[in-house]
Amino acid sequence: MKRSPQPLRVGPALAPKPGALHPHVHAPRIPLPRARLWLMNVVLSTVFVAIAGQTLRLAASSSPETRLSRAEPLHQTYIRPDIVDRRGNLIATDVNAASLFADPAIVRDADDAAERLAALFPDLNAAELRHTLADKSRRFAWIKRSLTPIEAQRAHDLGIPGLAFRREPRRVYPTRNLTSYIAGQVDIDNRGVSGIERHIDSIGAAEAAASPTPSQKPPVRLSIDLGIQNAVADALNAAMEHYKAHAAAGVLMAVDSGELLAAVSLPDQDPARFKDADEADRFDRVTGGVFELGSIAKIVTLGLALDELGATSTRFYDTREPLHIGRHTIAEQHRPNRPLTLADILIRSSNVGAGIIAMEAGVARQRAFLDRLGLLDTIRTEAGRVAPPLLPSNWGPIEGVTISYGHGLAVSPLQFAAAASSLVNGGIKVRPTFLLQDTVPPGEARVVSAATSAAIRDALRRVVSDAHGTGRRAEIAGYEIGGKTGTAEMPGRGGYKSNSVISSFLAILPASAPRYVLLVSLFEPQGIEETKGKTTAGLNAAPTAARIVERIGPMLGLIPATLAEAAN
Repeated sequence: MKRSPQPLRVGPALAPKPGALHPHVHAPRIPLPRARLWLMNVVLSTVFVAIAGQTLRLAASSSPETRLSRAEPLHQTYIRPDIVDRRGNLIATDVNAASLFADPAIVRDADDAAERLAALFPDLNAAELRHTLADKSRRFAWIKRSLTPIEAQRAHDLGIPGLAFRREPRRVYPTRNLTSYIAGQVDIDNRGVSGIERHIDSIGAAEAAASPTPSQKPPVRLSIDLGIQNAVADALNAAMEHYKAHAAAGVLMAVDSGELLAAVSLPDQDPARFKDADEADRFDRVTGGVFELGSIAKIVTLGLALDELGATSTRFYDTREPLHIGRHTIAEQHRPNRPLTLADILIRSSNVGAGIIAMEAGVARQRAFLDRLGLLDTIRTEAGRVAPPLLPSNWGPIEGVTISYGHGLAVSPLQFAAAASSLVNGGIKVRPTFLLQDTVPPGEARVVSAATSAAIRDALRRVVSDAHGTGRRAEIAGYEIGGKTGTAEMPGRGGYKSNSVISSFLAILPASAPRYVLLVSLFEPQGIEETKGKTTAGLNAAPTAARIVERIGPMLGLIPATLAEAAN
């Protein structure tokens, strides 16, 4: 008897769970809604695009300054164009320097770090530094900016945790003291604060930057000639030592363009250490001070007589007797035994003669004439404002007389040199400039006639060449120097200092057709054996000017007549 087949038994491990499908039976696919799928694709695409964009932006940035430490704030400094002289010699430039900063949160021992840093940099205040480094809430603090390479290496060698460096542009001056008053200074962020440096900022040539990259601006080209500047400074230093003067100033100006080829004030100072210099060393006597310059002012009085009063160089003035104005008496140091011509008044430096001219002209005409020459205005150059003239509070007849021979009106040497240039260049007013001029700028206005200018030049030549001229010690064979001496008392509290003078000499080169005006001043020279104890300008300032001309003449292309004749 056949048995019917038994049903297959499924064990517990193989039996499907309740509600589950058989393993060989596929679950049906449930399609996602199309809107959800589209939204997911958009979100993922946006994320990937954002990541790719950020990656490209970081890769395209090549500046290391974008990778700042979390402790370092974004700091802006300035890059500046070079300053050069008229021949292209470097006066100022930027270099890449290290600045030291700290992250106080990382500094382990603030006391030890402050002590060691203060020992390395004595100008730092140890107590303030200790307080700064101990403040753990701060993440950045400057320690010292613009270090020299040696200073940076020594700071690095301290090995103090939490200290680091940042590269910044640092302004350096290869000529140092030689052009300190002209170039000026910059602040710690490399912004100009005085002199030509401030002028650079005013014309937009200084650029904000996050890294010390070289400036792409063209260099600022000055009218100064470093060779001539050095020669003038060297001669003035020697004169200060020889005549025991406390200070000196020298200006060389082109009479047609107003370009300054030299502007020296001694004592001077290093622009990189300006704040540490003595007060006397920070005083620019060429542009920053005003002085009574004595009898060189008679050049102006001569022009007044010629141009305003219609006088001629041969007109006579009776200067044999003192001049009485109210209770004041003006007398000659060396009383002449005859009337003097107008030219003689300048040659012999007659105070009485100058006073007679002032009285004849009157205060109104005298003042208008000085104003026309620019001696009463406040003037500016690219290096900044020139000290304003000091005028008498009451400009009456007696003040008019004293001003005629150089007392009672104080001006800067630079301003007087510009006025003198206008008087001898044919009569065209010029303005002083420290920038090299590509062409001679047109004169602003005529201040005196060409005939008056020629007469002044002739008289100035005779001051040096005439046997009675006060400037004969400025004579150099073959150079045809013209000029005028001036000796003025130094002002003091409540009046004038006793036995203290400013000795000045103004020279024109060459006298027949001037190209340059040279003004030299010695402050408080002492009487020496050579001058027989006297301090007058004819004995010290005039020979100083002659020594300067001997040195700079060849640099200016002024060949002595004797050499020119020999060459021909």
